[in-house]
Amino acid sequence: MRREVPLHRSLLLRLLVLAVLIAVGSIAATAWLAVRTTTGAIRQEQGQALADDARIYDTLVGYAATHPTWDGVDATLRPLAAQVGRRITLTTESGTPVADSAPEAGPLPSKPSATVDALAVDTALVLGSGTAVDAARIDPRASGPYLLPPDERRTLRDRADQAALCLRVRIRIAVVVELGPTGRPRLNTPGTDLNDSDSARCDLAREELAAPTATERKALAQLNALVNTCLARRKLTPVNVALDWTWTTRPRPERYTEPDLTAAAQDHSRAANACVGTSRREQLLAYVAPAATLFVSDPAGHPTTTFDLSRANQIRIAAVAGLVLLVSVGVTVLAGIRLTRPLHALTGAAQRMRDGDGSARVRVTGRDEIARLAEAFNDMSERRERLEQLRRAMVSDIAHEMRTPVTNIRGWLEAAEDGVAVLDQRLVSSLLEEATLLQHVIADLQDLAQADAGALRLHPEQVYLADLLPQVAEAHRVQADRAGVTLALRVDADPQVYADPVRLRQAVGNLVANAVRHTPAGGSVTIDARTADGEVTIAVADTGSGISATDLPRVFDRFWRAEKSRSRQTGGSGLGLAIVRKLAEAHQGTVTATSEPTRGSTFTLHLPAPHS
Repeated sequence: MRREVPLHRSLLLRLLVLAVLIAVGSIAATAWLAVRTTTGAIRQEQGQALADDARIYDTLVGYAATHPTWDGVDATLRPLAAQVGRRITLTTESGTPVADSAPEAGPLPSKPSATVDALAVDTALVLGSGTAVDAARIDPRASGPYLLPPDERRTLRDRADQAALCLRVRIRIAVVVELGPTGRPRLNTPGTDLNDSDSARCDLAREELAAPTATERKALAQLNALVNTCLARRKLTPVNVALDWTWTTRPRPERYTEPDLTAAAQDHSRAANACVGTSRREQLLAYVAPAATLFVSDPAGHPTTTFDLSRANQIRIAAVAGLVLLVSVGVTVLAGIRLTRPLHALTGAAQRMRDGDGSARVRVTGRDEIARLAEAFNDMSERRERLEQLRRAMVSDIAHEMRTPVTNIRGWLEAAEDGVAVLDQRLVSSLLEEATLLQHVIADLQDLAQADAGALRLHPEQVYLADLLPQVAEAHRVQADRAGVTLALRVDADPQVYADPVRLRQAVGNLVANAVRHTPAGGSVTIDARTADGEVTIAVADTGSGISATDLPRVFDRFWRAEKSRSRQTGGSGLGLAIVRKLAEAHQGTVTATSEPTRGSTFTLHLPAPHS
């Protein structure tokens, strides 16, 4: 014998499996996230360390380029060390201490971080610091004898402003005046390249700006002397060095001889570049601080030239990963509990409904699938309660409909048996009418029961409405004439349907009888049949009292009547329209109702047109 697992246990088992899968996925995702986060943190720390090293080096090189000695560097070094959180130490090349941000931290690392020399800059360390270094590796902040006095700066600034104004007005470009390390202004046109035709309009102003001042001419003369002395020792042609450190060859003196003219150009270029660099260093040597050795370490004195993931960092990362995993598992468990709690509530409500509590409901929170399930359950519970109310009302209505004719028949028969009433033809006709009404109610109930059970038998055939509808009209014409109602028929283009003619005549007859019953004397009932949009419609329209908008959705309910007294004078049993709906559905069609109070109602059968 098969043992069935209770629904809630099976559901909880599936939820447990789902929670395990979620937990495993969360653990894998957390591990991946921890690795990615750790890697990103390491890269960020490495990048920050490199940026700090470049900042330290650039600051100290800048100090060396603008000071002839290291005296007073402590005022720059200590705040810098506090900002980057490092110990910064400077010594001479022989190891004599120059400055130390934390002398109490102990001995220095065995390996220096760099050599600070404004005349031999380490290009790898200044990369990204924003300081441009030329091929001679001389820091541009080392101005030396090229530093302009205030009067020359004012003169050059006036010339720069004039040139900038010319470019802005005549060429209409944005110009920014920037000051160099020596105090010489220069024109910067961000995002714009000046071509020869544009700049020609302002050449005079720009030439005046580019002309060397007296200070610069004096310094250039000294530099040219040093460069050409260097070249003379190599028996090479002298050159003229400009402010941008480019050079041009002078006319060659006769006392210089160059036996190998084919290789002379290349040798001269290399030698001239070397002499310019050497002469610039010699010229600036007295204006910059001497080379010093730089040590950068952590506050405890350990070297920081490379980033090493220490044991403590590894333990810290593992602890963070474990904590994240623990939180993930905890969140998963809480999510599982939160997931099962509304399911337990649904199970309890379903059990209460099974035990007969029609008011069982669950509280709906959120918008997830469980909330939708709770809404569906509440809707089902409400429909079940409403159907139960309808069932009780239907039983009461059936009892009322059948009790009235049975009571009448019994009363008259008892009166005849007691001799109170005479069993004449008139009484027999009245009793027969009551029995016919009782039989009609029973037949309607039988039809509805068969329709509900899907056992309503149909015998479909090709039906021509032009033949069937006149029969229905004639069958109800006597009733219409007695009520003073005009009965009209309109059939458009002889429509055809594949249907059971008896059941179709019953459905249309119920609609016509209902329309005649609710139409006052002098009104009219019209039967209209036509084919449109692939379906056949049979509309029964009356000019009666109409149906209110609140009552219209219930007109096809069983035993429903707008007049609650259920008088025989104002309505039938309340089953006619319900039977019409069932017959329409049995023919794969529908029935609809529209109405305007005081102006009448229209009931329309929609049946599928036969395939040609």
